[in-house]
Amino acid sequence: MVTASLEPSTFALVKSVLEDVGTELGFEELRSVDPDTPVFGGAEGIDSLSLVHVVAAVERAAQQHYGRPVVLADERAMSRRHSPFRTAGTLAALLHERLHE
Repeated sequence: MVTASLEPSTFALVKSVLEDVGTELGFEELRSVDPDTPVFGGAEGIDSLSLVHVVAAVERAAQQHYGRPVVLADERAMSRRHSPFRTAGTLAALLHERLHE
């Protein structure tokens, strides 16, 4: 489980990427994102191919913004009991965590 708190600038980056990808890929539910917006899993989440697109886009945006590479989809993330990709908030918390490792 992601233990990092929801940091505003990290969430803003994730929110921006999700809204852009939502528009690009036609996911209506991603056009107005808050921390509880479902990203992956469940009936309202995106499909696995779209998740790859989202993760890559967040990693690119984070590298541009923070000036260093960030890897979100790795063995540590995938082996967690609760997916860090389930909501916009959990994705932002994962990004925050990785930026502070």
